[in-house]
Amino acid sequence: MVIITEFLQSLVEEMNALCQHVFKSLVIVHNTRNGAGAGLVYDEDGSIVTNNHVIGKSSPKVFTLDGKECKAAVIAREKEYDLALLRIEKPDEMVALPIAELNQLRVGQFALAVGHPWGQIGAVSAGIITSLGKMPLCRQGRKVNIIRTDAILAPGNSGGPLLDARGRLMGINTMVMGGDQGIAIPSYVIDEFVSRNIG
Repeated sequence: MVIITEFLQSLVEEMNALCQHVFKSLVIVHNTRNGAGAGLVYDEDGSIVTNNHVIGKSSPKVFTLDGKECKAAVIAREKEYDLALLRIEKPDEMVALPIAELNQLRVGQFALAVGHPWGQIGAVSAGIITSLGKMPLCRQGRKVNIIRTDAILAPGNSGGPLLDARGRLMGINTMVMGGDQGIAIPSYVIDEFVSRNIG
């Protein structure tokens, strides 16, 4: 029993340390409709990745978790994949997360969703990847690659990271489907999007 207790305590401490590290890459993104979602520091130059639907139709406002506003510029947006790329003057304490590679994604693996559901800043939920596949777009007969997870998502999680147990970015949470399945855009799709739009 003592060994089990020590193991659980160690696990809690490791998860807390992982979350504290992730919070250093997380921002709050407000749009002109007074809605808010999450965003993620993608590189050390201050690139922020979030969902296209989070930023609205005009310039969004970006804040750190302690409420400091960072001047933001919209660099690119992709409606089909629901992605947007912003640029901020990144505070020194903020960091970019390591990226999970395509071959590191597995059905059944641990998944950690971080965001601001219902205005709760830096809230965390956990689950597993339930499937890897494609979802049809509304036009042109095309499909997008997605990650499905049972980690609980709610309004405010959009644009936030989906992480593996080592804190690597597996994807960006974008929507809830069927009431119980979270949908995320995989990290390799995001990486291609960022690479296309940063010279």
